[in-house]
Amino acid sequence: MSTLFDAIHEGDDAVVRALRAGMSPEADEGGETPLYRAAVADQAGIVRLLLAAGADPARGSGEEAGDLPLCGAACGGHTEVVRALLAGGARADQTEAFGFTALDWAVRLGHVETARILLEHGADPARPGPDGLVPLVAAARRGSTGSVRALLDRGAGATEDALREARRWIGVDIAEELRRGLLATGGDDGRAEAVVRRVREDGGVTVVVDLLRPNGAPGSGNEQQTGHAAIATLLERALGIRAPYEELAGRALRCGDPDLDDWTETVRALAERGDEETFAAAVAWCASEEPLRRALGARVLGGLDGFTAGAVAVLRQLAGQTVREGAREPALSVVIALGQYGEPVTVPDLTAFASHPDIEVRRALGRSLTGPVPAGDAAAVRRLVALSRDHDHGVRDWATLALAEVPEDTAVLREALAARLEDDDPDVVAEAARGLAIRQDPRAVEVLAWILAEGGPEGTARDTALAAVEYIEDPRVRTRLEWTTPRCR
Repeated sequence: MSTLFDAIHEGDDAVVRALRAGMSPEADEGGETPLYRAAVADQAGIVRLLLAAGADPARGSGEEAGDLPLCGAACGGHTEVVRALLAGGARADQTEAFGFTALDWAVRLGHVETARILLEHGADPARPGPDGLVPLVAAARRGSTGSVRALLDRGAGATEDALREARRWIGVDIAEELRRGLLATGGDDGRAEAVVRRVREDGGVTVVVDLLRPNGAPGSGNEQQTGHAAIATLLERALGIRAPYEELAGRALRCGDPDLDDWTETVRALAERGDEETFAAAVAWCASEEPLRRALGARVLGGLDGFTAGAVAVLRQLAGQTVREGAREPALSVVIALGQYGEPVTVPDLTAFASHPDIEVRRALGRSLTGPVPAGDAAAVRRLVALSRDHDHGVRDWATLALAEVPEDTAVLREALAARLEDDDPDVVAEAARGLAIRQDPRAVEVLAWILAEGGPEGTARDTALAAVEYIEDPRVRTRLEWTTPRCR
């Protein structure tokens, strides 16, 4: 190896050989330091080697020594490198050229976990960047819900400025705004072709826009996240601002996806109000002709405290209507909401969804039936047995868990659980063994021993098996299982 940089290109072992041969961890190349090169290349192992050999994490890199390894790692969202540098003595708030800190880069580029680590290591959540933007406003502009949460968790007080920034972007065509900005900065005449990609991450969608060169290769590009509605809702709650019901509903419905933060933060904000007005609004939404609005109403009712009887009655009525429709929404929302109440009276309404074509609805059904199925409900058990044979492993897993929790011991239940001991999913097998262990069925013992000895040292299957051991009444058998450890491989 002619230089340490060649060794970095080759990998960890080459760096070890180079350092043992006497190469300095601080020998630069054109002003660039080895530590900076490894940091921006996301080579955490090499970063640790260089630090252990004496590389200075505070030393700048580049022709004017203005680039910091910590900032370079933060720009790329290289979480493990950031951890290594901080553990090696890097200061979380050290500024590089032009006054940026690692937290500035992480927040403005939407690297949530990197921002969280920096904050945990003392980065100031209120320190303005060189352009005057405090991290919370920068995160609101970026549309990163995760970054906003991390900043609020670490003491960045919610501000009206951040709220205004979030509200400003709600409903904006992000792709078109990015395209206009790229054309304006690139001096293009407006004819450049733009390619738009949408990536689901950080509880929302990141919009990526690239302008193409005449030969079709990507030229300039930019990206921005779309969690502005969720951020506005978060900040309003933090500031004690009570947004109107329809404004909140509009944010969720504009998003249109109950799995994204724009939707879930609306539901959370409304459910936390817990008053008659919110209950009445949710009931009215459940009667809407719009499926998504009915789904929103169901989710809000599922999270309200103090309205059990009224909410369950509305949800049961909505369930009957939803079963006939067959669509994913509001079926999924109704099943989840009914499951949150866990009322035995809702079991017939829930089991009506057992043959729903959507996998997520059937998975949610298994979760919702874990607990409320009473002893002697043969019809519900038959539906759960059928679900435990589903082609989807997640449906089988939840249905098997629900079967294990039915508060009775019958031959039907035992045989249904025993049938799952041969499942190809270890989580399903573990749940079946736990259900048999609860019923003191001896078939559970050797299966539990196999999971504990042959399965992985971590994971849900092992955790479930360890929980099942507690139900074994024979002290000798229980002790043997407790001392069973994974075999070395």
